Amino acid sequence: AGLAMAMGMPYLGPVVTLVGYFGLLFVTYRLRNSAAGIAAVFALTGFMGLTLGPMLSAYLQNVPNGGELVMTSLGITGLLFAGLSAYVIRSRRDMSFMGTFLMVGLFGLLGVIVVGLFVDLSAFQMAISTAVVLLMAGCILYETSAIIHGGQTNYILATVSLYVSIYNIFVHLLALLGMGGDD
Repeated sequence: AGLAMAMGMPYLGPVVTLVGYFGLLFVTYRLRNSAAGIAAVFALTGFMGLTLGPMLSAYLQNVPNGGELVMTSLGITGLLFAGLSAYVIRSRRDMSFMGTFLMVGLFGLLGVIVVGLFVDLSAFQMAISTAVVLLMAGCILYETSAIIHGGQTNYILATVSLYVSIYNIFVHLLALLGMGGDD
């Protein structure tokens, strides 16, 4: 993200972003059991950071108190991840019961996001962002529990799953905090 901001990269567009993300996600999944999988994880996370750069630049340059919004979102994301992970580690609870709920929630949210492409209401977008944050928090609980209890033994897939959840929480918290302004 820092490199993209320093270079002044423009937004890559939805097609390049989605093809790049899902393509690298597919490559990472295919290489999950080899040393090359580590390089695929770095490529995926690097690409996601590269696509995050233009958004952060827009907040920092165009939004009053944009730096505060970015840092607040980053801080809340970090505290949320640490708190949720600490809860699962400390309680040693098995969160595998959440799997079906999270899957249904992800598919339902995907449908709502598609509707959101055609409905331009800030309250609707706020509801979507709130749902994403809550769903990704559930994913962190689920994945951390799976790592602890042996349900997830592949460190590459565990890394990608947690990273994507953290990334989505950060981006949607940033959107929620940005909606609070009058600009």
